[in-house]
Amino acid sequence: MIVVTGATGNVGRTLVRMLVEAGERVTAVARRITETDVPQGVRVVAADLGDAESLRPALDGAEAVFLLVAGEEPQGIVAAAKAARVRRLVLLSSQGAGTRPEVYAHAGRFEAAVRGSGLEWTVLRSGGMASNALAWAEPVRLHRTAAAPFGDVGLPFIDPDDVAAVGAAALREQGHDGATYHLTGPAPVTPRERAAALAEVLGEPVRFVEQTREEAHAQMAQFMPLPVVEGTLAILGEPTPEERRVSPDVERTLGRPPHGFHEWAARNAAAFR
Repeated sequence: MIVVTGATGNVGRTLVRMLVEAGERVTAVARRITETDVPQGVRVVAADLGDAESLRPALDGAEAVFLLVAGEEPQGIVAAAKAARVRRLVLLSSQGAGTRPEVYAHAGRFEAAVRGSGLEWTVLRSGGMASNALAWAEPVRLHRTAAAPFGDVGLPFIDPDDVAAVGAAALREQGHDGATYHLTGPAPVTPRERAAALAEVLGEPVRFVEQTREEAHAQMAQFMPLPVVEGTLAILGEPTPEERRVSPDVERTLGRPPHGFHEWAARNAAAFR
């Protein structure tokens, strides 16, 4: 049995499907989840990563767990996994845990707990995800506009389906124990280029509007903690060489190159129509 936390998210939903298609027994976990959210035959457990005790029913009989950075109890989650005799943990962390540990200390605590668990473990440090562009869905649908700061700064955004595929490999296969994978797309792409890719997919112009740093800060502060807002803007506006680097880890793990932003946009065009 493989347990997938965050099973209704951009990565988790695809991961559940991939595991089912590979013939695995899966338990899907999220705070609000029903059987309509998952493929037929998947066991569903509503639980909150902020409450480690709530996870215990989901972990019953599990061999491996896909874990998100969520809640404040990484040690409690690890303890629950060990009590359930889970053998392997795969943690979806953030690139920032390595490049900006002072800002992404929360992710760092989860990484430390997983590495110190005594179980088999793999850490997936994801760069920015292509699905972040879904924040543009409504303005693109209504006004054919997309706004972002730092319009000409490129970063190698990763398709969340590629994150899910690497997660599936780490959960199912040998050879990933003790590995920290850095997951990026195949090339840096700027906000202006992402808007142009959406326009091409939609067959209609999409006007790119470059925000000031202050405008972006005010928008992000509505749904992000302020330290994370500052860290995110620093990555978007003044990325380090490591944050700009295209990692080979997706291709090494999957035996194929990662998908580009255009492929993600084509697959998700309906959200912007």
